[in-house]
Amino acid sequence: MTATDTGPDEPVKGTRGTRGTRGTEEAAGAPERPAWSRTVIIGAAIVAVLLVGATVGLLLSQSLQDDSPATPSADSVEVGFAQDMSTHHVQAVTMANWARDHSTDPEVRNLAFDIETTQNEQVGRMKGWLMLWDQPEQAIGNTMKWMSGGEMSGHGGMSMPSSGDGVPVTQMPGMASSAELEKLRSLTGKALDVEFLQLMLRHHQGGTPMATYAQERTNLPALKTLTGNILKSQGAEITVMTQMLAERGAKPLPAP
Repeated sequence: MTATDTGPDEPVKGTRGTRGTRGTEEAAGAPERPAWSRTVIIGAAIVAVLLVGATVGLLLSQSLQDDSPATPSADSVEVGFAQDMSTHHVQAVTMANWARDHSTDPEVRNLAFDIETTQNEQVGRMKGWLMLWDQPEQAIGNTMKWMSGGEMSGHGGMSMPSSGDGVPVTQMPGMASSAELEKLRSLTGKALDVEFLQLMLRHHQGGTPMATYAQERTNLPALKTLTGNILKSQGAEITVMTQMLAERGAKPLPAP
């Protein structure tokens, strides 16, 4: 036997222990999975369960939404509020535009701009709903029919000459008469500022019970959000206008 020969029981050079290791693996079966692999598998299973639960919840939620009425009826609180509050807001925008363009008081002009911007956007939102619901932009006949229980006693059937743009309406709380709007347009300086603040303050006070009534009785999330925004913004503006009148030596008009 030469020096390069190997015995039958010796491993081949460079493959020391290979036969023995392979034999052991074959005997024991597949190698055991490492711990990190098991963790990944368990984590993936948990995520899958959560995703399935979320999907089921989403489907159930959608099903519940589908069961609710999608389009309010013509005599509903939603339609009545959108029609009457749009008309109410339009007059506020008209007064605010005039004060913004004709007042020389920066504080009054800033307030008027805020009111005009906010209520214009809200009018657009309500008119959009009415279009989707296939309802007219203004109520047919007397306004405020959607409010019952006496909350608007004294307002539902009283007529007034116009809303300021020539459209006949029945009186809504806080609305200025044609004569009051004409007076506002005739004034300048501090007298204009005081008249605007008085009319707008009374206007806001009149709109508050309308928004409160609708918010308490609607199941439409979008309307609840809108009425909440109206109550919040106009509530803050009522406080500001009351203070501004006091600073100018004037008092609010009688509440509507």
